[in-house]
Amino acid sequence: MSTPKQKSREARRRMISRRRFLRGVGVTMALPWLESINVWGAVTDATAKTATMSAAPVFPKRFGVMFMGNGINGNHWWAKGLGANLKLSKSLEPLEPIKGKINVINGLYNKPAVGIGIHPGQTGQLLTGTSIQKGASIHSGVSVDQVIANHVGQETLQSSIVLACEQPMTGYHETNFSMAYSSHISWQSPESPVPNEVYPSLAFDSLFENRGMLRNQSILDRVNDRAKALSREVSSTDKAKLDEYLTSVREIEKRVERMRNTKETAEDAAKTKNRPLFMMERPANGLPEDLREHTRLMCDIIAMAFQTDKTRVASLLLARDLSSLYYPFLDVRQGHHGASHDDLSDGYERISRFHLSQLAYLAQKLDAMPEGEGTVLDNCCVMWLSNMWSGFKHDNMKLPIVLAGGLGGTLQTGRALDFLYSGEENRKLCSLYLSLMDRMDVKLDHFGDADTRLANL
Repeated sequence: MSTPKQKSREARRRMISRRRFLRGVGVTMALPWLESINVWGAVTDATAKTATMSAAPVFPKRFGVMFMGNGINGNHWWAKGLGANLKLSKSLEPLEPIKGKINVINGLYNKPAVGIGIHPGQTGQLLTGTSIQKGASIHSGVSVDQVIANHVGQETLQSSIVLACEQPMTGYHETNFSMAYSSHISWQSPESPVPNEVYPSLAFDSLFENRGMLRNQSILDRVNDRAKALSREVSSTDKAKLDEYLTSVREIEKRVERMRNTKETAEDAAKTKNRPLFMMERPANGLPEDLREHTRLMCDIIAMAFQTDKTRVASLLLARDLSSLYYPFLDVRQGHHGASHDDLSDGYERISRFHLSQLAYLAQKLDAMPEGEGTVLDNCCVMWLSNMWSGFKHDNMKLPIVLAGGLGGTLQTGRALDFLYSGEENRKLCSLYLSLMDRMDVKLDHFGDADTRLANL
């Protein structure tokens, strides 16, 4: 007799087997939603097909997290008003084009991370809301993104994707917390963070199941015949959407290929020096020297994964806690962590705005992808946050948070919400997580340190 877990796996295989893909040699390309054919679960008999075509489509809801460590410039981080009258501060200006589809949230805090030590002690439980421990054994909890992935991931080829723009650190902080807490935000179990994928080429390959000796050949060339055949099946509107999607893949593929070559060169250099690649400094480790290109590519990969329903859960660590990233294009001489100790400076404001602009880029990209009467962004919630407010004071009594997207109409947007004076029990970060999980159809009695939902969300 089959166990419940085996039945769940079998149901997942059946669901995915009904999906429409473009397959080539060593590559699988998932497709975006197309109105004229059911690419996300084609039915087999005529009666079911008629019923399916006449019913309004139900689009999947997606959840994403973007993280920047060490806080923001508090002088330039505020929002007030509602809807078209929502006013955004200097650091939030990149979100102006989509301000009707965001929520700026002020005053929430993660109580288990307060007063136990700076940096890793403020980060290791950011998405778990649990107590962490010092010493050689790491212990946090299952993070909110992975809780959601465990519930909805059986419906997609990948339960989640976990990306980063900076390599993790090793060793221990002066507070005796492991640097693993500063280097990861997604946790698959209390003792194990999800490994971050930092190389765009590997993230791209995973998205398209691009494998073997043909990875250096264009995936579009390998599915070209199938793409042409599909374009003859769909409506003119869907043909335009399919062409746009394939063009986007081609453009991203070209950018990825340059980075693949850089990574391979770095691997060869590391072998001659007999050093592990991850211990080499950027760009000698093969990571893109231009951080702008790195962040945009990772956002593009998440956007394609959400658009094609390859996954419904993603996280992107833009700059880890204790980040060593440099920003010559922002005219900032210090590294990220050093600059955060002067968090009210113009330079650190530019750093904050740069990382917030990555949310704006991803959200606008998702909002340009049609899905039914709305867009992919309308069916998403992408949460941007940091582990503290002030880098100079290491103050995490409140956290900067922005949500983008309406989660299929379940989340009102275009608001500035302030919980700072609502009382400590009413401004828990984990109460926000419970509220968002409800909207993702993941119902829990409690999560982390919270057993109530966030009021007025």
